[in-house]
Amino acid sequence: MKTIRHKFKNVITVRDGIKFRSKKEAVFYDTLKVAQQGGHILFFHRQPKFDLPGGISYSADFQVFYADGSVRYYDVKGFKTKGYIRNKKMVEALYPVIIEER
Repeated sequence: MKTIRHKFKNVITVRDGIKFRSKKEAVFYDTLKVAQQGGHILFFHRQPKFDLPGGISYSADFQVFYADGSVRYYDVKGFKTKGYIRNKKMVEALYPVIIEER
């Protein structure tokens, strides 16, 4: 199988039949699955979408629902582009969320 590399040197990685944009994102997915099995988190969603002005949308990597009732959003990043920084700020200004980076 041929390895696909992105311009930022990340390697597309497959877990449970799901394609992740990087090994780091796949490892975080594995961590979430273990935490779910342990009861620390109830469930999680991949790629929750936020609509932004101008017909733009932003997708975080994960939305996680914890057993204590809290909900957190995560973006797994190796490199922060200007577009990512701008869109993250817009999401946090328009929606009642904070996007944590891993």
